[in-house]
Amino acid sequence: MTNPNAASAPKKKPGFFSRAIEQWDLQVLVLPGILLLFVFSYIPIYGLVMAFQEYRLGDFPGMSQWVGLLQFEYIFGDPNLPLVLRNTLVISLLKLTIGFVCPIIFAVFLNEMGNQTIKKTIQTVSYLPHFISWTVCALLMFDFLSTDGGAVNEMLMGAGLIDKPIGFFQDGKYFWGIALVTDIWKELGWNSIIFISAMAGVDAEMYEAADIDGATRAQKMWHITIKAIKPTIILLLIMNVGGILNANFDQIMMLTRQMGNPMLKETANVIDTYIFNTGISQGRFSFGTAAGLLKSVINFILLLAANKIADKAGESALF
Repeated sequence: MTNPNAASAPKKKPGFFSRAIEQWDLQVLVLPGILLLFVFSYIPIYGLVMAFQEYRLGDFPGMSQWVGLLQFEYIFGDPNLPLVLRNTLVISLLKLTIGFVCPIIFAVFLNEMGNQTIKKTIQTVSYLPHFISWTVCALLMFDFLSTDGGAVNEMLMGAGLIDKPIGFFQDGKYFWGIALVTDIWKELGWNSIIFISAMAGVDAEMYEAADIDGATRAQKMWHITIKAIKPTIILLLIMNVGGILNANFDQIMMLTRQMGNPMLKETANVIDTYIFNTGISQGRFSFGTAAGLLKSVINFILLLAANKIADKAGESALF
């Protein structure tokens, strides 16, 4: 005799391994990515033990002399540390404020364009600099800002704004602005992609309802478009706060000719270049590892703090 409740009983969900076997083709596709992540992101974690040792070339990783927190004492006792922190924070905060807002504004204005041909052309042109290496970008900046026939100096002199060429790369006071402008120019279009994608999901009926209510274009941009992409903005802002001590190593090294320009060291030496010059170039590998570990820990704490603030404010949080 059959059980009448058997038919209505919920089916047992297949376990993890059962689903993995059923989706073997998908697992094969994702396997290379998992292997790359494991090899380049997880295995190197073992090397962090060098931050608490005095590593010498030829030592087996993890078998060097144990020195405890001595490397961190060297870091906090280094007289160059305040200057390096200042440069890193200033450049990163400029990018976190002005550099973060510019792609949002660019995406909003692109979204408001009615002519699709012009819109797609501008989008394509704005993406192109992202695919140019920082080496090429730096060479372009050297030409544009040169005191010997540079386009920028020629335009400024032609407009009567200056009497003689400005040595942009001969005076450190211009470097923070150069770093910000070049970063915006190179990444503006690329960073706007995610905002443009978020705007594509906004219901067109909301704009139609706003038109009926007599809303201006500026009001629709603020109350509909910006509000719709607000969760995306918050999430990206949290992630950028978590990387505030990363000042783009490639950009800084190329704009300073691999830190070979002594006139820019006062304003261009950031944590990443400091780790490279002090830790790697001088063979102080344990020192460089300790500095990198300290930077990562601070970034992680800032990420947690930013996420907590967003969560407390009732905004979209990462977790």
